[in-house]
Amino acid sequence: MLKKIVVTAFLGSLSLFAGEKLTGAGATFPAPVYYDWAYNYKKATSHKVNYQSIGSGGGIEQISKRTVDFGASDEPLDMAKLDKEKLLQFPAVIGSIVIVHNIDGIKDEELKLSNSNIADIFLGKITKWNDPKILADNPKLNLPDEKITVVRRSDGSGTTYNFSYFLSAVSSEWKSKVGTGKSLDWPIGIGGKGNEGVTNFVKQTPNSVGYVENAYKLSNKLSGATIQTASGKWVTAREENFKSAAANANWDSNNHFYQILALQKGDTSYPIVAATFILLPREKVETNLLVVDFYNYSFENGDQSASKLGYVPLPTETKNLIKSYWKQNNLTQNNLTK
Repeated sequence: MLKKIVVTAFLGSLSLFAGEKLTGAGATFPAPVYYDWAYNYKKATSHKVNYQSIGSGGGIEQISKRTVDFGASDEPLDMAKLDKEKLLQFPAVIGSIVIVHNIDGIKDEELKLSNSNIADIFLGKITKWNDPKILADNPKLNLPDEKITVVRRSDGSGTTYNFSYFLSAVSSEWKSKVGTGKSLDWPIGIGGKGNEGVTNFVKQTPNSVGYVENAYKLSNKLSGATIQTASGKWVTAREENFKSAAANANWDSNNHFYQILALQKGDTSYPIVAATFILLPREKVETNLLVVDFYNYSFENGDQSASKLGYVPLPTETKNLIKSYWKQNNLTQNNLTK
């Protein structure tokens, strides 16, 4: 059974010799797999990793202030931001954002929501589940004459960044009125903190809709919508479709792996796939060795648990590219895990 590490807050960076502990903070998107990896890493090495699931915005802020050993963000930082904050960056795992709903009698994968209709729901233009635009794609479903309750994030969120990137790409109105970002001026909806908060609101609120990372959808047994690929084909939120999208990633270590994975080509490519990234302070050599040791161990031993939780492990060639990046930045000397 997959176990969960207790999340604890920690202020102040830890040195390599301070009880061999690490603390990280940031994205809620990968938190379930980081908890599991940390649990198994501690069993294998006795080294403890505490991860605080506070959202990508908080993770970027804390690593920029050097109050944690590593930050985590679902929004990749570009070269200018990395240089400004003197950070290194590499991907850790790939996940997907699922449109989840709580409609009585409508099961997982039964509801079809076109990409344009998703944008119109979150714009507040489609307000009822039996709107003619939704019925046109779901002629056999008994959709209720009920108001749609939109649930979105209240905090700075990489999940929101990737979801809003997708919405900006499929809706010119969304792009012009709302745009892309970790924090948005939402036109509608109630806010939940973290993927956890959105998940709980959707579970508790009849006729609601929200967006969460697939691991939260699976562990909470939520119903997800069937949506559209970049080419307009209907696609379900399943592992094979996530992998199809992830396979098209074109990683480049020279730009610190900056990559947006939404709307990849292919008739089976799920359209809202995202990598999540680790941020390291360039000057913290000793602590960075421990962080890299943790992720190196997880890359070698954590694929099965990542898949079980609903994530897509990085391909071997991507992991090898990351390991070369570590070497280029002097992050692999005297690693503790053998």
